[in-house]
Amino acid sequence: MKTVRLILFLIVALFFASLNDAAAQCSICTKTAMQQGEKAAGGMNTGVVYLMLAPFAVVGFVGYRWYKSQGDTIQEN
Repeated sequence: MKTVRLILFLIVALFFASLNDAAAQCSICTKTAMQQGEKAAGGMNTGVVYLMLAPFAVVGFVGYRWYKSQGDTIQEN
């Protein structure tokens, strides 16, 4: 089981390491950021990606807690 977790962790880590710059802006935000310059566009994009990570972290935590509680139940049977 530890091997499966390690492989899964490595796959996720490699996925995030291989990501290129994401364009996580809507078209209106992109036009506004382009008018303000490259630095503002990068800051807006980073903010959007940062806000996107919060729901994924919550779902990941809930999934982990569910997995741990189910794993204890399965091992007892």
